[in-house]
Amino acid sequence: MFAAERCWRRGERAMLCCVLLSAWEVAWGQLRYSVPEEMPKGSFVGDVTEDLGLQISSLSDSGIRVVSEGRTQYFSLHGRTGHLVTAERIDREQLCDSEQQCVLRCELIVEGEMKIYEIELEITDINDNSPSFEKQEIHLRVSEATAAGSRFPLAEAHDSDSGANSLQSYELSGDEHFSLAVQAGPGGDLHPELVLAKALDREEAAFHDLVLKANDGGEPPRTGTMRIHVSVMDANDNAPVFIPAEYTVRVPEDVPVGSTVVTVTATDSDEEVNGRVKYSFHKISRRASEIFHLDSETGDITLKSHLDFEEISSHELQLVARDGGELSDTAKVTITVTDVNDNSPELTVTSQLKEISEDAPSGTAVALLHMRDRDSGANGQVRCSLNAGVPFRIQSSRGSYYSVVTTRQLDREEVSEYNVTVRAADGGSPPLWSSTVLTLRVLDVNDNAPVFSEASYSARLAENNAAGALVLTVRARDADWGQNARVRYRLGEGRVRDVPLSSYVSVQAETGALYALRSFDYEEVREVGLWVVAEDGGSPALSSNVSVRIVIVDENDNAPQQAQPNPDWRFSQTQRPGTSGSQNAEEAGAWPNNQFDTEMLQAMILASANEAADGSSTLGGGSGTMGLSARYGPQFTLQHVPDYRQNVYIPGSTATLTTAAGKRDPKAASSAGGNKKKSGKKEKK
Repeated sequence: MFAAERCWRRGERAMLCCVLLSAWEVAWGQLRYSVPEEMPKGSFVGDVTEDLGLQISSLSDSGIRVVSEGRTQYFSLHGRTGHLVTAERIDREQLCDSEQQCVLRCELIVEGEMKIYEIELEITDINDNSPSFEKQEIHLRVSEATAAGSRFPLAEAHDSDSGANSLQSYELSGDEHFSLAVQAGPGGDLHPELVLAKALDREEAAFHDLVLKANDGGEPPRTGTMRIHVSVMDANDNAPVFIPAEYTVRVPEDVPVGSTVVTVTATDSDEEVNGRVKYSFHKISRRASEIFHLDSETGDITLKSHLDFEEISSHELQLVARDGGELSDTAKVTITVTDVNDNSPELTVTSQLKEISEDAPSGTAVALLHMRDRDSGANGQVRCSLNAGVPFRIQSSRGSYYSVVTTRQLDREEVSEYNVTVRAADGGSPPLWSSTVLTLRVLDVNDNAPVFSEASYSARLAENNAAGALVLTVRARDADWGQNARVRYRLGEGRVRDVPLSSYVSVQAETGALYALRSFDYEEVREVGLWVVAEDGGSPALSSNVSVRIVIVDENDNAPQQAQPNPDWRFSQTQRPGTSGSQNAEEAGAWPNNQFDTEMLQAMILASANEAADGSSTLGGGSGTMGLSARYGPQFTLQHVPDYRQNVYIPGSTATLTTAAGKRDPKAASSAGGNKKKSGKKEKK
């Protein structure tokens, strides 16, 4: 690592001048950038706002963030500039191991606009790793009988860098008996082999020390070395042979730890030590060495840790079998990991509304979801659904993003809050699933007018009531909420006896209580009809009205007293009262056709009443008896006699009988309409 940092400092100026930071594609919301590994945190990657045509001013209001795959966020967005920068130091070799192209993916999410832009970032290699051998020293035992030209596979060096920075060549230094041959594999891999250039003679030299050097193509190049100690042994004329030379096996990813994946076998025709074969890994990646174990005696390859199809779907191993005389053979083992449904769908709420107005149009997006299943095939196909009975649906947004939208306009008065369960299930058998709950509060709009509890109201109010008396209370309820549901009452326009209604009654704005502002007189007003208006606090306000009928109830507040007859009234000889039979037939039409003696009695009572009013009654009987006590007894007084004067018609006169002015009812005298008539009494004409 120190060497890598030293290399970076040495080439820092040149690197900053030639760093590849160009946007390769800005189409369909996708960007692609290239950035070298090991860049310091905060290094510029690309101007995504310019490349996507976004406005910096709008980003602060909309909310924008970068989401990377995996747990580590390697990139972030600089808020003030809109530049994509590195959030962590990136080690290409740690991320991509031996892959030729290392590409990271992330999404740029504009929350306010609910838009997603995909970004691909290629991490380019720098020469920060030297070639290295698994072992610093190896020991070979070569029989002196080995023919010249014989080859001995050597351990390969490993360089985590890629391209020109990776391993490029080998060099061998030593003596004349050995040379180096390098074979190129199908994938471009270099396989070093030690070649016996000259026959050995143990008696001449029992040991040979060699150095194998591995070079990469960086500038400057990096190297790694391995020392080779060759011991010359007595003849061993048969090498082990793998049968077959290549092994291919398919293993499900859920196979238990400790299970045997495959067993390799090599045979040697020699006997004893020269025919005893031992197995070892010849070439294996760092990750594979953590997963697989090879039994050197049996050739069994077993699991040391769990397989993970989503991490690595295929492993390639190279094995070597050596006999006791150090003769060897190699074999290739390919282990393909098959997928099982061991990953539940990953459901992430990337953006969500907490509240929505009830008048929001159908199709309004309330949440943006991201769904992913790390399995493959049917096991990785995700289907999402919502709980039944909610006015929402899921629609595909982009790629693995989905939107939850309304299917109709909402009604807060019907449901004020929704708990929407989103369920994501994969296509496995049995399927795996995950879920999340979206809580959404419905905001009120003023879409309901107040409604009175009754279709109409009526009340009875006794006359002579006290001013301010409570008549009745109207009630109206509004199904809305808050200020929209606050009801206030007022009177509708109207008049009573050409006087504004508001001078007779009032309504309390908050409670709907209706009060009488003055005392009512049944003889003046017998019924009051009005409208009460209920209005809510919305903007604009909604209202409704209801009719109110107030019936004035009569009280016995007027006593009978008798009026003075009209002084202009006179009886003519032909008009004097008498029995019906005493009148001439010519005069009968002018007098009421009454067949009873009450006509005479009425006239007598009237005359007696007039005399009594003057204090000179000639009919006798004492004061107040109208001279009738002899006939009706001493208990009979005027209060027992009905007031017939209002029913008496005076022939030949247009006058009406009245009481004396000094004896009139003050209340009746003060009324503008003359004498009051009590309810139920009708005047004869």
